[in-house]
Amino acid sequence: MGRKVTLAAPLPRAGPFCYEFPRPALTVDCALFGWNRAELVVLLVRRGRPPFEGAWALPGGFVEPYEPLEAAARRELAEETGVAAGELRQLAAFGDPGRDPRGHTVSVVFYGVVALESVTPRAGSDADAVAWQPAAQVALPLAFDHRRILEAARERLADEVTRRPTVFDLLPRTFTLSQVQAAYEQILGKSLDKRNFRKKLAALDILRPATGQAGLPARRGAQVFELDREATTIRREAFRCEL
Repeated sequence: MGRKVTLAAPLPRAGPFCYEFPRPALTVDCALFGWNRAELVVLLVRRGRPPFEGAWALPGGFVEPYEPLEAAARRELAEETGVAAGELRQLAAFGDPGRDPRGHTVSVVFYGVVALESVTPRAGSDADAVAWQPAAQVALPLAFDHRRILEAARERLADEVTRRPTVFDLLPRTFTLSQVQAAYEQILGKSLDKRNFRKKLAALDILRPATGQAGLPARRGAQVFELDREATTIRREAFRCEL
C-alpha cells in the first residue's frame, strides 16, 4: 500500500452529476493460503513504507480510479509477491475509521488457495520481503487490522471446504488419502476419524487412481490418487463433505 497514482488526464464525470460527499479511500487486500504438507500457511509481505514500515501484512494496496475490485486485488498480489492467483473470492469489507493512521480507509478483502509447488513468490513493488507463514499461529505483529482479517478468512475457508472441493486446489496433482485428511484437519482445526473420513470422501466419487507419480511422496504401500476434474465439475454444485 502507499503507491501514488498519477493520472494522465482528468477523469470523466459520471454523467451530469458531481459527487461532492466526503468519502474514504478504497483498498484491496488478499489472503492467499497454501498447504506445505504439514500445516496451512498464508502469504505475507513485509512493508517497505510507512505506515507500519517493517511490519508484515497481507498483500494489497489502493484501488486505482475506475479499476474493478478483483482486478485491483490481482494486480496488487502480482506486484507485491509475483504470484498470479487462480480463483479469488470476495470475503468482506473492513472499514473501521481507525484501522489506517493515514485516514478513513475501507479495504475489500479477497481470499483464495494455491498449490505451493505451482508458485515462486518474490517481493516487489513496496514489499521488502515475502514469505509463507503458519496461518493458525502467525507470531509476527501484523499491520493495520490484518490479524482480524486473517482470522475471518480462515473461518470462511473452513466453512467453504465442506461445500466445495477447495482442498484439492491446495494439493499437487497426485496425493494420498492421508494427505487429503491432513489438509482438511489443518483447515478445520480438528482431528478427524480416519475410517469415517474416508467413507465420506469415497461417497463424493471425485477421486481416481493416479496415472503418474508427480506430486506428494507416498508412504510405502499407500495408494496415490488424483482429482477427477470432470466428475468434480459435474458434482460441484452438489458437493457436500460434512466432517
